[in-house]
Amino acid sequence: MVHPLPADLDPQKLPKHIAVIMDGNGRWGQQRGLPRIMGHQKGVDTIRNMLTYCQDWGIHALTVYAFSTENWRRPPTEVEFLMTLFEKVLRREIKIWAAKGIQIRFVGDLTSLPYSLQAEIQRSVIQTQHNNGIQFTVATNYGGRQELVQACRAIATKVAAGELRPSDINETLINDHLYTHGIPDPDLLIRTSGEMRLSNFLLWQMAYSEIYVTPTLWPDFDKTELHRALLAFQQRERRFGKATV
Repeated sequence: MVHPLPADLDPQKLPKHIAVIMDGNGRWGQQRGLPRIMGHQKGVDTIRNMLTYCQDWGIHALTVYAFSTENWRRPPTEVEFLMTLFEKVLRREIKIWAAKGIQIRFVGDLTSLPYSLQAEIQRSVIQTQHNNGIQFTVATNYGGRQELVQACRAIATKVAAGELRPSDINETLINDHLYTHGIPDPDLLIRTSGEMRLSNFLLWQMAYSEIYVTPTLWPDFDKTELHRALLAFQQRERRFGKATV
C-alpha cells in the first residue's frame, strides 16, 4: 500500500533527512502495566511504519537513535533484551527492506556489540549497499561526544605521521572522519516523549537542524504525528545565519 503525500504538504519543502530520538518506549509499557520491553517491541512497529511513510512521501534519509553509549547503564536484562531484539528485527526485516530498495547503515562503536549482532549488521549492510531507495541509518552504541573524540584521534594520528598538516584541518576533513561521513546532515530532528534535550545525538551534524518535540511517546508516533511534524517544519524559516531582507 502506497501512502500519498498529504495535500497540505509542499513536496518542494520537505526535509531531505529526518533524524529521530525515539524516546518513551519504556514509559509506554509502564503506563499500560506492561514490562518496559513491551514498549521496545511496539516501537519496532513504529520504525517500520516510519520507513514506509518517509519513502512514500519522498524523504531521502531517516536516522534513528537506537542505542546510545549511555544506554549500557540500563538494567542488564533490558540491555540484553534490546540486543536480542535488534538481532531478531534485522534477521526478520532485512529481506523486506532490501526488496523495497532501502539502504541500511549503522553508525557508532559497533565493536562493543555481541558478535552475533555484529554479524547480522554486516550482513544487512552488504545486502542493501547498492540499493537506491531511502537511506536508513541506525545509530547503535552511538554518542556524539564519542564520535568527535574518535575523529580527533584519527586526524591527530595522521598529523603525527606527517600525512596532514594542522592547517589542513577544516570542517570537511572533520566530516570525513565522523561515523556519518557520506550522510547529509539532518534537516529535521524529531524527539518524542516531550524531553527537551539532544541526549548526545549527532551533536556536530545538527548545527542547523530544525528541532520538533512532541509529547507523544514513540510507540504512538504514527502517520498523523509525522504529518504534524512536517507541517511544523514547513512553517520554519531556515536562514542559516543570514538576515531576513
